[in-house]
Amino acid sequence: MTHRPEFPLPAVLAHRCGGRLAPENTLAGLAATAETGCGGVEFDVMLSGSGSPVLIHDETLERTTDGLGRVAHTPDDVLFALDAGTWFDPRFAGEPVPCLDLAAARCQALGLAVNLEIKPSHGTDTETAERVVRRARMLWAAAPASVLLSSFSERALEVAASVAPALRRGLLVGAVPADWLARCRRLRAAALHVDYRHLDADRIAAVREAGLWVVTYTVNDPERAARLFEWGVDCVITDRPDVIRPPSP
Repeated sequence: MTHRPEFPLPAVLAHRCGGRLAPENTLAGLAATAETGCGGVEFDVMLSGSGSPVLIHDETLERTTDGLGRVAHTPDDVLFALDAGTWFDPRFAGEPVPCLDLAAARCQALGLAVNLEIKPSHGTDTETAERVVRRARMLWAAAPASVLLSSFSERALEVAASVAPALRRGLLVGAVPADWLARCRRLRAAALHVDYRHLDADRIAAVREAGLWVVTYTVNDPERAARLFEWGVDCVITDRPDVIRPPSP
């Protein structure tokens, strides 16, 4: 078995900052997660029309804000004035789309580790990775082990490895491809992030034997999470950080 260092993040991470507890990819989500005692979060970062790294999942604004159009075409002064909270619940009215700098500062103040997903809009894999990773390298310079970069974009991970080799990386997949190990080796990825529906005990054992961490998403059932931990996953990403708990020591 290849040596596997200890997984550096908490075993449970809140999906998109706060899961079902607050509007996704917002500072309110970070606060809600911290209140549960969950020690870490996962969130998505893409570039605004001004080239700023911001927390948002979709390439368009309509689902999670009161704005219209593409994130990549929306300048900062417009983007940061949008309401990203009311869609979730009126009590979050006025919650803004945060920039990466604010989110990092809040995570550090709350003691939250981060799985930062590099989320390029279409055709911007290289530029997004360069800008996001350079910023992440600076923001977590004092504690690089508390952030794990991930992406479905292999080009983004290639850039990340070049720009900030000290920041560890995970390859995001849905189903596990046949050549998963070759891809992870080429990308120098430390983790394989897999949709939980495509994991079983044998697959997890194979990834662990290769010396990689196993991260899985998006697990909201406590019994399912417990079974995955029994099988050997290192980390579960969940919409329910209030009910999903890490395994007992």
